[in-house]
Amino acid sequence: QVQVVESGGGLVQPGGSLRLSCAVSGTTFRYTVMGWYRQTPGKEREWVATITAGFTTMYADSVKGRFTISRANPANTVYLQMNKLKPEDTAVYYCNLVPANSAYWGQGTQVTVSS
Repeated sequence: QVQVVESGGGLVQPGGSLRLSCAVSGTTFRYTVMGWYRQTPGKEREWVATITAGFTTMYADSVKGRFTISRANPANTVYLQMNKLKPEDTAVYYCNLVPANSAYWGQGTQVTVSS
């Protein structure tokens, strides 16, 4: 059973930065395609970024050029570096496999961008 634990969220001013982490267990991590997703109240959860086993990355247009996804295979961890944050980035951020598996959602980590 895959388990994920997200951390690193918080309150940040517009233009600021945060780095999210996701610790993953229960899978052969180095072969697993991982992604970050986010959700705001009343909206569908949306995909943010993907990193493949070969370290290829893909991003939603809304975050391209501002967010960077990376992975540390020895630590079974995937990261999301978020720069130039905007109020519209406010959401609960989750990690999961790509495509997402409904059984593997964690608690997420809240990111709030506000002055």
